[in-house]
Amino acid sequence: MKKNILIIGANGFTGRQILNDLSNQTKYKVTGCSLHPDICANNKGNYHFKVIDIRNKEVVCNLFKEVSPDLVINCSALSVPDYCETHHEEAFLINVTAVAQLAQLCRDHKSRFIHLSTDFVFDGKTYETPKHFKTKKDTNPYENQAVSPSPQYLYNEDDTPAPVNYYGYTKWKGEEKVSEICQDYAIVRVEIVYGKALSGQHGNIVQLVMNRLHAGQEIRVVSDQWRTPTYVGDVSVGIQKLMESTHNGIFHICGDEYLAISDIAFQVAEAMNLNYNLIHPVTTKEMNEFTPRPRYSGMSIEKAQKLLNYQPRKLKQILTEW
Repeated sequence: MKKNILIIGANGFTGRQILNDLSNQTKYKVTGCSLHPDICANNKGNYHFKVIDIRNKEVVCNLFKEVSPDLVINCSALSVPDYCETHHEEAFLINVTAVAQLAQLCRDHKSRFIHLSTDFVFDGKTYETPKHFKTKKDTNPYENQAVSPSPQYLYNEDDTPAPVNYYGYTKWKGEEKVSEICQDYAIVRVEIVYGKALSGQHGNIVQLVMNRLHAGQEIRVVSDQWRTPTYVGDVSVGIQKLMESTHNGIFHICGDEYLAISDIAFQVAEAMNLNYNLIHPVTTKEMNEFTPRPRYSGMSIEKAQKLLNYQPRKLKQILTEW
């Protein structure tokens, strides 16, 4: 018997990767859904696609009855921090209320629920001695790279969330709903996911830098915010491991490199032989962003490595194969 898989947010960057990967496997019967029509409808993929609004409880209930999913993967979210900061009601409805409804439906239908979350549930104010990475000097090869602080402590799954913006707050509250309601679930925190974006999808740091440098355009990149960037294909692999796992709880599915965002940009320039002089590192203060972001939100993957044998690839390796 094929497993029925329901992917919510299947037009999104991560959701589409998971949809493509699972629909190529004969052991799954895959249904993707999104607020908008299938962005790859002409590809005639081996999946079904539904247009739904997850805020509409009746529609979602009918979808569950129709699909009868063994497993649900929720990649949908209102995920633009600046927008969430000024649209609290909409952000809460999508990132918390709708997630709670999905969790309850998964419980009612005995479906395993895999829900995507974010490093932005943390405040990034960790200045302790690193526990998961050795302190190292800035390894960026370019002289004009701003001096960045050494890697700090990486968050693990047991650390208490303390978001600094409303987007992070809603994602945290969504996590709580999943863990309160579901009996069979995994919460997957991802971080600065990158890869090749399709037409109609939001860009990501690697694609953005590549496009701007190819066009000969200058780009300002923050140099004092550190992340563990994650290749979208590795997120899909991690989720597939969780699909076959009986482990419940939170898992950090991200990269194993702790990099300043500006260093990511310089690695892109180096790998693609692009003009790195167009990259201008700036501080968080100089960036003057409307919405606060955590500065040191790197996440440890020790749990995923131990329990799932999760092994992400390096940024340089992905860029070499681009």
